[in-house]
Amino acid sequence: MNESAGKKIQRLMVVNRGEIACRIISTAKKKGITTIAVYSDVDQKAKHVAMADEAILIGKAPAQDSYLNIPKIIEAAKRAGAEAIHPGYGFLSENARFAEACKSNDIIFIGPTAEAMLAMSSKSEAKTIMEKANVPLIPGYHGADNSTDKLLDIAGQIGYPVILKAALGGGGKGMRIINSAAEMPEAIAGAKRESKAAFGDDQLLIEKYLTQPRHIEIQVFADQAGNTIYLSDRDCSIQRRHQKIVEEAPAPGLSAELRQAMGQAAVDAAKAIGYVGAGTVEFLLDSNEQFYFMEMNTRLQVEHPVTELITRQDLVEWQIKIAEGSTLPLKQEDISHRGHAIEVRIYAEDPEQDFIPSSGQIHFLQEPLTYHNDQICIRLDSGIRQHDSITSYYDPILAKLIVWAEDRERATHELSSTLSDYRLIGLETNIPYLQRVIQHPAFQQAQLNTHFIDQYKAELACIAPPLFETGQTGKHSVAKIPKLALFAAVAEIEQSRHSQPFPDLYGWRLNQDPYSDTVINTDKGDCYKLSFQHLEDKTFCSLKTKLKKIATNNEPESAASLDIHLLSTTENPHNSGINDFQIEVNGYSCHFSAVYCQNRLHIYHDHWYDVFTFGHQADYLHSKEENNQAVAPLNGIVSTLLCQPGDTVDEEQPLLVIEAMKMEYTVRAPYAGTVTNIHFQPGDQVEHGEQLVSFK
Repeated sequence: MNESAGKKIQRLMVVNRGEIACRIISTAKKKGITTIAVYSDVDQKAKHVAMADEAILIGKAPAQDSYLNIPKIIEAAKRAGAEAIHPGYGFLSENARFAEACKSNDIIFIGPTAEAMLAMSSKSEAKTIMEKANVPLIPGYHGADNSTDKLLDIAGQIGYPVILKAALGGGGKGMRIINSAAEMPEAIAGAKRESKAAFGDDQLLIEKYLTQPRHIEIQVFADQAGNTIYLSDRDCSIQRRHQKIVEEAPAPGLSAELRQAMGQAAVDAAKAIGYVGAGTVEFLLDSNEQFYFMEMNTRLQVEHPVTELITRQDLVEWQIKIAEGSTLPLKQEDISHRGHAIEVRIYAEDPEQDFIPSSGQIHFLQEPLTYHNDQICIRLDSGIRQHDSITSYYDPILAKLIVWAEDRERATHELSSTLSDYRLIGLETNIPYLQRVIQHPAFQQAQLNTHFIDQYKAELACIAPPLFETGQTGKHSVAKIPKLALFAAVAEIEQSRHSQPFPDLYGWRLNQDPYSDTVINTDKGDCYKLSFQHLEDKTFCSLKTKLKKIATNNEPESAASLDIHLLSTTENPHNSGINDFQIEVNGYSCHFSAVYCQNRLHIYHDHWYDVFTFGHQADYLHSKEENNQAVAPLNGIVSTLLCQPGDTVDEEQPLLVIEAMKMEYTVRAPYAGTVTNIHFQPGDQVEHGEQLVSFK
């Protein structure tokens, strides 16, 4: 691997952050290795810093000043006496200059050689090498001429749709799908900008875009003695923004012959570049079971845990052993897999707003309980803790939840059940969205392709049940079983009973059943006034009430008739901040849980999640106001202005570009008009919700 190899590693520096840094530190500690973390100024209190034996500040928050700053990292490693560096994934993990810098300073780089990285770092060069190794390729062009005319000409030859990719990229950055020649100029410009920002190079390649392929990848490992094997396969077809969110192993539905053929092709690809260490060869598989080389990632993958669970191997431990000069722990004939594993990535993002990243403080966190036995394994690779601040400087991944079981059906069921136990409050996450994905019939039946998210976009959207439904029963209009708003009302009543100086007299009136009004505001801007009649309960052990009236914003009051009986409320045994409720509504019993945090009530019931605040008695008289302005969809930095004051713009016309979490986001005109003022310039930091452009 490098000239420093051949000795036991005693001190290891982990040059990364978040869940992957925690994951590496965990294995290193099990091996008795002293771990050294690095961190930027905003990560001083991060989980990976607390987990490591030692930690060193390497710079300010921007990655270029810290996690990508090669001189600072090398200097820190030498100062700490680190014999080896593990780069994790992302940041410097596939940077040949960094691998060479480690070698020059007699530091073991836990990864492939710089030469192997260079061979695969350019998708164009990689395709040339794979072509010589007889690995199947997708039709396209990976030459040096990146002019718009050249790319337009190639696209016309291979036929639309086509896909543009950053030649030195990965993770979906600098990638664009184009359906017509008219879209090409803007797509090329955007892909080049994003590629330049993410990788320091704007070279692109173009490929024929397969319409409904599966994304299958093979985990390979090679040692310094020239032994190369593959450890089963993974399906990573469920993606958004060309980035994976659900991965599973083994890939469902592959024949033994196809698995072997893809595995051997991956081994051939690794041998073609003299590969050493952990790597992943990624293929696209079409409906005719023809597979094509896409790229090779010269590092450990985000989704490596699913391979670990089905093979019962620790891949980080393998990496360390190989870096020390050991041969592979197993031969190809010794590799077998058992059961099925599925991983979901927990991201700080808003699926209802095109998956834009979310930032803020984690006010409340309950992560699922983990355990492992012969029938089931629940694993959580997490890089967060309660009260952590999630910034816009880095990738928005927070954690990975991985479930293993004897078969795919059981693994899917256990994953769904475990996701239901996740409670994260303070910023938007994709947890409810992931729940909808794995419960979708197509996923349940393993009908997977890379367009899954787009194909089922409407069905996967968060269509919340109505807060109250009305239906006809005979001549009377009655409310059906209530949804989350009623649960919030019940929780509010329970809270009021315990917060009043005399809770048993809450709403009490002389010679009649007590009445009370509760006003709740939903997260969607709706406001409800609920009128309750409290029924006599001589034991005072439980709450009995009747919902009599509902008023919504400017709508007139309507009658309701719901008998509500709060049967029990208990504190969750695993987290003191959660209360579990059992209620009976018109004879129907159900359970839900609630977290009161930051003056908001968070309700969880039957895979649904909603948020309420308690309002004032007059709130329900006010209507919602439309916000029809060009505002920042997230925290970030303005990178490009696409308009000027005085410009006349059409609806949906691009106005400016914001960079955040290593991605580009184009802000478009909400309606046709004339630009009167631009409030920010390139390089300015903007906060979510700030007005960017004014219109006349």
